[in-house]
Amino acid sequence: MPIAPITGKLRKRLWLDLSVALGLGVAAAYGFWYGIHLKAVQRQESFYLRLERNRAQEQE
Repeated sequence: MPIAPITGKLRKRLWLDLSVALGLGVAAAYGFWYGIHLKAVQRQESFYLRLERNRAQEQE
C-alpha cells in the first residue's frame, strides 16, 4: 500500500514560515536596539562625559 505524495504543502507553508520568521526577527531586532543597545550607549556616553568633566576640573 503506497503512500500518496504530498504536493503543495511546502509552497503553502513556506510563505507563512518566511513571514513569521521575518516579523519575529525584525521585532527582536527593534527590541534589542531600543531596549538594550541604546541604553548601554547612553550609559557609556555619560561615563565618558563625567570622566572628561573630572579631568577638566583637575586641570584648572
